[in-house]
Formats: sequence, structure tokens, C-alpha cells
Amino acid sequence: MAKLRDFDVIWIGTGQATLSTVPKLVAAGKTVAIVESGRFGGTCVNTGCTPTKTLVASAYAINMARRGHDFGFSTQNTKLDFSAAMDAQNTIRNNGTAMIERRLEDLTQGALLKGRATFVSPNEVQVGADTIRGNNIVIHTGTRPFVPPIEGVGEASYLTNESILDLNELPKHLVIVGGGYIALEFGQIFKRFGSDVTILERSERLLPREDSDVASAVQQVLSDEGIEIKTGCEVSRVSGRDRIQVDFIANDRKETVIGSHLLLAVGRSPNSADLNLKNADVRTNDRGFIPVTEEMRTSASHIFALGDINGRGAFTHTSVNDGQIFWEAYQKQEDIADNQRVNHVPAAHRQPIYSMFIDPPLARVGMSEADVAGSGRRALIATMPMAQIARAREKRETHGMVKIIVDADNEEILGATIFGTSGDEVIGMIAAHMQLGATYRDLQRLVLPHPTVSELIPWVLNDLKPLST
Repeated sequence: MAKLRDFDVIWIGTGQATLSTVPKLVAAGKTVAIVESGRFGGTCVNTGCTPTKTLVASAYAINMARRGHDFGFSTQNTKLDFSAAMDAQNTIRNNGTAMIERRLEDLTQGALLKGRATFVSPNEVQVGADTIRGNNIVIHTGTRPFVPPIEGVGEASYLTNESILDLNELPKHLVIVGGGYIALEFGQIFKRFGSDVTILERSERLLPREDSDVASAVQQVLSDEGIEIKTGCEVSRVSGRDRIQVDFIANDRKETVIGSHLLLAVGRSPNSADLNLKNADVRTNDRGFIPVTEEMRTSASHIFALGDINGRGAFTHTSVNDGQIFWEAYQKQEDIADNQRVNHVPAAHRQPIYSMFIDPPLARVGMSEADVAGSGRRALIATMPMAQIARAREKRETHGMVKIIVDADNEEILGATIFGTSGDEVIGMIAAHMQLGATYRDLQRLVLPHPTVSELIPWVLNDLKPLST
């Protein structure tokens, strides 16, 4: 029987908070055991940001080559090498996960266990034939693609955001069920690669969490590129393997679309079911996510849950921030001195911020226009089409808009949306002002380099108008 080993911290799963937090634990003299059942680095490195943004870059490059006439040159016989494009993302993600594994092996001096973790008791975890005990335990196991209970899905051939990265042939016709960021990013990627693409969205419009004008602008850009978009669709059945048939109802009419490949992009499920959390006295909600306190503690106070598994964010940056919050709580608990302590904002008070990496990118921070209107507070709003921004015109990338909303009484910035070139970068400037509690007038006082997209942000605020509620 394997000897029971004791650690200060057991770390289950290697999502994006791992490399930003575990080195601090080790530097503080703590013994750490890391458990990983799959590829090291979590969703971001393996099936999320790293590979998909590599494909986005390939799709952007080939699209720009086809637009040569807009820039005064011509390209002929522009042709995608699908294998080369897929090899690029595979190389980057494989190198990333290998680097993370080596780094963690070195950090933990070999206390790295490969296998599925299950709780034996509140302080004991079994991994294969080994059982380990931890004073504190961190659950960082993330989420997986949700497969909806559509009739026929068990027998039909389908892809998820994970398996689509392993394709070795370009789909002739990719049918996508879902209208969120995963669906739209892959939809544009494969359309630019040369596939026919059909998107079926259950809601009456794409991106139902965004303002309607923003969602409409996004849909127009994608439609103009030749992507077929159908909204208000209820998929009733899927069938086939080499030839995929998707039956759905739209506007009370039965319709069918036939494609070569089917991508299901309708959400994520937490990786909590196999952990035997009941043995650890850790509660989950009705969807399987693990509720946490402001210090990232679960219902068992010595066990923490970070990243997507806690349902308080579904992004790499929120995962990393969860790790920072955990580290500060652990420092206080263990009385670890650190003169560089930041004292991060509790998760409940951090500003929601994200980018969707279609082209042009869509980025948002804080409240949407609909959020503010629903709050009943007095607010001002300013908008500017990207076509009025000189840098966008110079780059011939004029699709989209900038929208900023401020409080009419205290002048704080409530939220901003940028759908347009460089929006994924510029949004950080606005987020920094919001985090610091600066007013929109502070933003107006900035002197920014010309010619950039960011330099126009202060000028957008010159045209603030009352937001109708």
C-alpha cells in the first residue's frame, strides 16, 4: 500500500492561476502537490486562447491578403494550407503545455501526480494508487464543453471547441449550433479559411448579453463575409456522421440544414462531478459549480476553488485574479510576510471585462447600456462610429463603434464597449480608469499618442448625451 504523504497545499488542476500562484507558495517554504488528469495548462493553453487566437491570426492574415486591392497591391491564387495552419496552433499549444509541466515538476521537486483526483475525506485526496493529505486544498479543474440533450446527438458526429482543433481536413460546410463568442470566432475563422458556415442561434439575435445595436453590428460584419446566420432557432434533431443533418424550428417552421461538420458551441459544464466533493463537505450549486466566499473558500473553509469551476468568471484573466485573491487570503492565514502585497479587489466587486476575438474584436468593460438603463440611475452616453477615427480609416478597418457610459451625478465611468480595430487593447485603458475610481473628466485630460485608436477615446466623451431609461 502506498505511503500517505502530507503537504501544506494540494493543488488539483493546472489552469491559469497555477503558474502565477504556486511559485509563491514554494518560495514561502510550503510543500505543494499538484494533480493533473489531462494536459497541463488548462483550457487556455490547450483548447482555448492559445490555439484559437493562433487560428484567428492565420484567418486575419489570409483575409488581409485577399484585400490587397484595398491597399494598392494585388494577390493572385491566395490559397490556404490547412495543415500548416493547424500545425502552427498545435506547435504553440504543445510547447506551452510541455513548458508548464516541466516548470511545475521543478517547482514541486517531483510532487506532481498525473491522474484523476477524488476526495477520500476533507483533507485526503486519492490519485490512482496514491493517497495524499493536505492542510489546504485548491480545486482548479475548470470546465468542459456542454453537449446539449438534442435528439440524435449520441449517434451523430459532432465537434466541440476541443475536438475541432484536431481536424486534419477543412470542413466543406461547418454548421454551428450556438451564437456566443466560441461560435462566432470559429465561424469567422473557418469562413475565411474557405468553408461554408451556417450559425444557428436559439435567441432572437446573436450575443444576447450585448446591447442590441452592438449585436446587430457584429451580425452585419459576419453576414457581409458570407456567413449564414439564423436566429430564433430551436434545434430539434441531429443525425448523420459523414453528412450531418440538423433539423430545427424557426418562426414556427421546420427547417433543415445539411453540412459536412457540426460544431456544438452552447456553453460549458464544470469539472466537478468526478471529485467526490461530498466526501470533502464541499457544496455545489444545481449546475455543479462550486460557490466560494470573497477569499475563494468553499463551504469547507480549508478548501478553495479557483477559475471557471467557481462560476464567478469564465476567462483566463478572472482565473488569474482568483489566484491572486487566494494567495492574499493564504498569506494572512499563514502569517506570510510580503511587502509587495497588492490587496486585490474582491471578486464580487471586480469590473467584468472581456474581449471576443472576431475581426474586428469586440471588447467590453463594466455595465452595458441595457444594464445602466435597467438600473434606473441617471447616466450619460457617448458613441462614435469607428469610421470617424483616423487610425481606423488609415488601416481600412472602419467597421464598428465606441460606446462609453458615465454616471450623470458623480461622473464615474460605468461601462464601455468597443467594437472595432484595437478594441481588445484600448479597453484596458478604460478599465484602468474605472478600477482607480477616476471620473470621465480624468480620462478626457489624457494626452495620448497620434495616430492611434486610443487617442480618440477622450474625444468621444465630448459628445455625452442623457441616456434614456
